[in-house]
Amino acid sequence: MSAENQVGAKDTGQPKSASGPTSDNISATTQEPKNVIELKDDQLLRKTLEQKNQEVVLYFWAAWAEHCKQVDTIIQDLAKKYTKTEFFRIEAEKFEGVSEAYDISAVPTVIVAKKDKIIGRVDGVNIPKLVQQIADCCAATNGVTTQPAVGAAPADFKQDLNTRLKECINRAKVMVFIKGTPAQPRCGFSRKIVGLLNENKIKYGYFDILTDEEVRQGLKEYSDWPTYPQLYIEGELVGGLDIVAEMIPSGELIEMVPKESILS
Repeated sequence: MSAENQVGAKDTGQPKSASGPTSDNISATTQEPKNVIELKDDQLLRKTLEQKNQEVVLYFWAAWAEHCKQVDTIIQDLAKKYTKTEFFRIEAEKFEGVSEAYDISAVPTVIVAKKDKIIGRVDGVNIPKLVQQIADCCAATNGVTTQPAVGAAPADFKQDLNTRLKECINRAKVMVFIKGTPAQPRCGFSRKIVGLLNENKIKYGYFDILTDEEVRQGLKEYSDWPTYPQLYIEGELVGGLDIVAEMIPSGELIEMVPKESILS
């Protein structure tokens, strides 16, 4: 997996041992802001959400995901700007229950929550969207004047769209692009394709195209497939719901799925 790696309820494999971003090695020279909290006990998070009547940022990460290092830096900068907001760093595979509760299928993922509601979400590495999302949700609480989205993030963080799409497609062996999440599909076609994958015990990653208009529109042209859902296996487009449904009775779909993506 090259980026935005699959984690959570659909893939609960053990984290790799490769070193990655931790509270000790984010920066050798910069002290971490006091409002960045490394989650050690999920009870603390639950208590914070229940007691605070303001926004809390939840940043899900994994040590083996290189892209988390990039988002780590942005989280530090945002925490310094929005000092009245608490930013929780949550190791996604260590706190599987929390990850499942928030439908975390990839890291990095950043969620802005208030009490029991999600008021903002950014899946994967989309720095301009992350900066704007935090501004939209947290500026009022912190007395910060919001700026227009254009130019909100440094140009260095802008990704070539085709590179982003390729990374998204390859973040899991089996990848489905749907409207909504597997737990809460936002259209009948998405609900049906998720049901077919679950019925056939196929482990998969997903991307909610409703959360990212750039990916939603760009993938249509990239794959030359105008509708959703779209299913990919090992980076190659299989097709939409109709094609997937036709391939199941003959066993053709299962033959295409890597053995490690078949749940026992």
